[in-house]
Amino acid sequence: MIAIIIPYYKPTYFKITLDSLANQSVKRFKVYIGNDASPSGPESLLEGYLNKFDFVYKKFENNLGQKSLVKQWERCIALSANEEWMMLLGDDDYLSANYIEEFYKQIEEIKSSKVNVVRFATQVEKMDIEPPKVFTHPKMELSTDSFYRNIFQSSRSSLSEHLFKRSAYMKHGFRDFPLAWGADDFAWLDFTEFNNIYTINEAVARIRISSESISRKGYLENQKREAKYACFSLIINGYIEKFKKEQHYSLYRYYENLVYSSNNISFRFWLLLSKFYLLNKDILKFFKFQRRIFVYKYVRPYQNIKNNFLFYLLF
Repeated sequence: MIAIIIPYYKPTYFKITLDSLANQSVKRFKVYIGNDASPSGPESLLEGYLNKFDFVYKKFENNLGQKSLVKQWERCIALSANEEWMMLLGDDDYLSANYIEEFYKQIEEIKSSKVNVVRFATQVEKMDIEPPKVFTHPKMELSTDSFYRNIFQSSRSSLSEHLFKRSAYMKHGFRDFPLAWGADDFAWLDFTEFNNIYTINEAVARIRISSESISRKGYLENQKREAKYACFSLIINGYIEKFKKEQHYSLYRYYENLVYSSNNISFRFWLLLSKFYLLNKDILKFFKFQRRIFVYKYVRPYQNIKNNFLFYLLF
């Protein structure tokens, strides 16, 4: 069986989510809905689905998502039973009618592949943009390659289109980054233990980006930046050797830019990247890095002071 776990807060598109579950061609799943003390509860809406699929509903008395989305995910997962496979479905995302059917069609191959994470094709639905592109993936792909492609925008990834084994979740859990930003991406590395993800491209998860979505541009960008920095600090300092050698330079440069944008320049950071360039015998890149450090650490603050001084003189 599959546990479909929905951390609920927003009512706007929730009926579409529920309809997509009611319309599944195979009903071998159970739904667990955890209401994060939303001011707009779904109780009356859920009454219409009592005989359409099996579900458990729980209203939590305190809002946890504002403090930690990961903690809200965890208490919603705790509602579930002992299903071997789980997924966390957004309350505004929805599934193609063959979603569960395709999983069971390929279950023997999934078992023989010994994977802990299964993902589906996706469509991202944004306001005033259609028709959305369908994102597909290699049938089998290292989670590190998937992470790399996602970071450098030749792919995409989100929480809703993934199924994962309960045993992998119980062993590793989700990293509690701010806004849970990147927590799912890191989970696929942890849950697979840096091994393969299995993909089902024959069914589609439809991911909605709206004016209510955390994913929308311009929303809490400082916290997202903080989360990206925390995520990449772990990658660079603890897991870089899990990635292919030819991916290292791009990952280090991405991390470097996050350090600058987060104003987290430190001696340890300087030593880490200096060592990387020297060990790779790339003297030119080493000196370019020293120049960048000098500019960001000393020249740019001076330029800001100078600009402010001119501003007061002129105005």
